[in-house]
This record gives sequence, structure tokens and C-alpha cells, in this order.
Amino acid sequence: MKQPIVYALDFDGVICDSAIETGIAGWKSAIQVWDGFSSPLPSKKVLDQFREVRPVMETGYEAILVIKMLNDGDSVESILMGFSSKKEQLIKDSSLDVDFLKNLFGEIRDQWIKNDIDDWVKMNPLFTGVIEKLKYLTSQDVWYIITTKQERFVKLILTANQIQISDDRVFGLDKKISKEAVLVDLVKKHPNQAIYFVEDRLAALLNVINNRRLKSVQLYLATWGYNNEKDKIDAKKKKIELIGLDEFLV
Repeated sequence: MKQPIVYALDFDGVICDSAIETGIAGWKSAIQVWDGFSSPLPSKKVLDQFREVRPVMETGYEAILVIKMLNDGDSVESILMGFSSKKEQLIKDSSLDVDFLKNLFGEIRDQWIKNDIDDWVKMNPLFTGVIEKLKYLTSQDVWYIITTKQERFVKLILTANQIQISDDRVFGLDKKISKEAVLVDLVKKHPNQAIYFVEDRLAALLNVINNRRLKSVQLYLATWGYNNEKDKIDAKKKKIELIGLDEFLV
């Protein structure tokens, strides 16, 4: 009997459309660090710009830096082109460190959840049809989450949507394990099964494709997530398969 496919799924941009919540949390965090913010919440224009910039982000705390850049008048194009260097320079100029930003971002989210968990969950909708897909995968016992999001937030969102997954199947920021390392372990754990890694961030897929130990993992760029046309073109050049939401839900 053929064994079921093992799905290794990214969270933000594959399961959850978290761009609005991440942008708002980034704004709420940024006003704790810098002056010059005109309101307690971002405008629709800023959130729309944030969604456009979202593909360059790897980890949630970077939303704080993106929001600062946008508030300072940086264009979407300039951030997309030079995010890495801009990020490092902003951290240096502001005398900050990554651990501080990660903790601040988590604390802001925790406070939001404490004050109004229903509003926070509402700002983290799952993509259409994903609930049913995950419930099916749960019945097959063949899926994992590999994300840079803090695990408690992943579990809160899934629980709010009546989706159950054990803690040992969620690999998030707290575990401090790279996505490639998690996949290496999954290959060992499921030696005779096909593993599909579905990710919306091209850079994460390129890290895997360059790892010799992961040649057996089938890579998919989730086109409904936080990537752009250039990412899709580059993925095709690297022989990474593009998958649309309808195809994923089958």
C-alpha cells in the first residue's frame, strides 16, 4: 500500500494570510521605539505598501523595521531592492539588536491577544479552503508546520479555526532550528515517503535546493503567498514547481 505524502508547510503566506496583522503589530511595536508616528494604528495606504514589501521579510520582527522605513518615506521599490542593507543600517543607527526586536514584537502581540483575542484572530484569516485541507491532512497524520513565526501564535490561530496539531509537529521560531535542519530530520523520520515542502518565500526554497541531503524533498512555491512575479520567474529557472491554491487544495 502506497504511503501518504508528508506535507511540510510554511505558515504565513501558505496557511495564514497574516499580512494585515503583522503590519499592525509592526506599527504598534515601532511607535514604542521611535518618535514620528502620527497615529496609534497604520493607515490603509501603509498596510497596502506593507503587503507589497512583505515578500522580502523572513521573520516577523522585521515588520517593525519595514514599518519604520515606510513611515520615513522609503518607497516600496527601494525597500524591495535593498532590504538587507537597509535593515542592518537601521538596526545599527537606532542602537537596537535583533533579540530586543523579537521580544518586543512578541510582547506587542501578546498584549493584543490579552486585550482582544477575537480581533487578533480576525486579522489572521486562513486562506480560503485551507481549513478543510488541513483537517484532511490531520486525518492522514502526515503534516508538519515549519515557520519562522513564534509557535504560540501558530497554535492560537489553528485552535481558533478548530484545527489540531501536536506541539512536536510545529517547528517555529522558539525551537531555533533552520527549515533545512527540520527537513533533514523529516527525511530521516519518513525514509520511504515523499515529502512536499510548500513555501511562499523563494529564498527558503533556494536554501533547500542547495542542500545535498534534501534532494528527495519536492519543493513548491505557493503562488498565493507573499512573493512577486520575479520570484515566480526565478523559481521556474531553478526548476522549483509553482503551485496555486486550487492545486494545493485538491
